[in-house]
Amino acid sequence: MKYLKVLGIIPCYNEESNIKQLINELSAYSDQLDIIIINDCSKDKTSQLCKEENVNVIDLPCNLGIGGAVQTGYLYAKAKAYDIAVQIDGDGQHDPSYISELISPLVKGEADFSIGTRFLKREGFQSSGIRRVGIVYFSMLLRMLTKTQVSDPTSGFRACNKKIINFFAENYPTDYPEPESIMALSRNGYRITEVPVKMRERNGGKSSIRAFKSFYYMIKVTIAIVIDSTRKKQIN
Repeated sequence: MKYLKVLGIIPCYNEESNIKQLINELSAYSDQLDIIIINDCSKDKTSQLCKEENVNVIDLPCNLGIGGAVQTGYLYAKAKAYDIAVQIDGDGQHDPSYISELISPLVKGEADFSIGTRFLKREGFQSSGIRRVGIVYFSMLLRMLTKTQVSDPTSGFRACNKKIINFFAENYPTDYPEPESIMALSRNGYRITEVPVKMRERNGGKSSIRAFKSFYYMIKVTIAIVIDSTRKKQIN
């Protein structure tokens, strides 16, 4: 089998409580993937801790939000000619032991994009009640518009092949990008699959999505998804 270059993209904002443990966990898989930390102008010691652990860090000069941070990772992956990119949240909710299962459909050529989902086996942390409502809502919306069943469309534990690395480097939503990016991939004919994983509850820090933001998030992302569904295919 051809040797494949795999990159773990880890967006971080104020994750000093979690990032060191995640880096230590990922070190057990250093023979399988490289990692790049995208420090989204954190106000805490996130960047300092990463550098003390001797991992590659890109310090963004201003806070771009999750979309801009993740797209920076894809630009890096494209520039360094990686074959596969894996998104891993910096809050420690994503267990690195599932990376090989997540990228397996890509390595076998069975899919272009793989999403780690907590709902296929319903094991591990199932998220808050209000977020589960949003997950079900976006799953139904995407199924209606794309005819594709995605049980965990807000999951940030995802992997993609080189075709999508190149696509995301040029086209990536800005705010709360996961469901909208699935719409864009489906519209362009990319093959999407899901892999069962166990999610973990964050050990420290705060999620960027709070109660009021959840309501704002659902309205904003719904509008973005519907508008995206009307756009023409961007690839041939």
